[in-house]
Amino acid sequence: MPFLPTSILVTGGAGFIGSNFIHSFIAGNPGCRVSNLDCLTYAGNLKNLTALEGNPDYHFIKGDIGDATLVGKVLAGQRVDAVVHFAAESHVDRSITGPEIFVRTNVLGTQILLEESRKHWLSGAVADFRFLQISTDEVYGSLGDTGYFTEETPLAANSPYSASKAGADLLVRAYHETFGMPTLNTRCSNNYGPYHFPEKLIPLLIHNIINKKPLPVYGDGLNIRDWLHVRDHAVAIETVLKKAKPGSVYNIGGNNEWKNIDIVNLVCDLLDDRLGRARGENRSLTAFVKDRPGHDRRYAIDASRLKADLDWSPAYTFEQGIAETIDWYLANQEWVAEVTSGAYREYYQGQYGGGAV
Repeated sequence: MPFLPTSILVTGGAGFIGSNFIHSFIAGNPGCRVSNLDCLTYAGNLKNLTALEGNPDYHFIKGDIGDATLVGKVLAGQRVDAVVHFAAESHVDRSITGPEIFVRTNVLGTQILLEESRKHWLSGAVADFRFLQISTDEVYGSLGDTGYFTEETPLAANSPYSASKAGADLLVRAYHETFGMPTLNTRCSNNYGPYHFPEKLIPLLIHNIINKKPLPVYGDGLNIRDWLHVRDHAVAIETVLKKAKPGSVYNIGGNNEWKNIDIVNLVCDLLDDRLGRARGENRSLTAFVKDRPGHDRRYAIDASRLKADLDWSPAYTFEQGIAETIDWYLANQEWVAEVTSGAYREYYQGQYGGGAV
């Protein structure tokens, strides 16, 4: 029998993947309560969720996963029977210049969330319960020219960001093995799509091309990533939440490897056409820069277990997804302008003081 939650807590739901998940989940699960706990750091943007204002199935709480008292109140007050944990510091470059916040949020914050969830689960307040940790393929480290990450690949994180996510993953595993808590873990490849904060590769490229700014490319540009549309990811997460056996780990990938420089060239060419520029004009903006420390050479996900066990596979082709993503950013330049200027913060600063359940 599938697990059918009636009230879920999404942490970090104002971010890129979290907000896309909330839109997808609410659309497909009318009547299920979705509580969004987010402390609204620079990458949290409530304008990603304006379409849900007034929806009785949606509830926002401004707060930190590291606030044990608040987390406990939310779990009990909303009678939460599933936690979907996105909240994290997530940008590798920022983890290199400031690792401490990554450990505090991604490791300690996850442990506090797990402990409060364990108490709630043991209280008997809900008939069944799941805790789903949303992680990354970066915990596996770097691949050579061949091979794929499987769920059995040893964790070998190479950046402070990925190390903090690996630490969180191991805590989730420990809570299942030690306490029998019904946990789940997913590890995804690089996401792209709407509402992506423009410090990451694809939205940064789009923004800089529109404004004729340089396109920074690390090293030789030959680092390889597997790309997954965020809406495919949202469906995969829901599938794991409802169908997976507690204690399971699933990789989620797009089966879609690209060299970074090929992504740059593709986005340049598509925007040449859309912006009415001469062919090759945008490529001239490319600027190779010094490689970042510990830059993993290749990621590639084997998501065959998810297909075999739970019958999930990506619906988007990359050609379709990247074209739709570019068109979304072109059609939502006001959103982009507010994000890049920081003006989006004004939207919630006057509305949410924090701590309200």
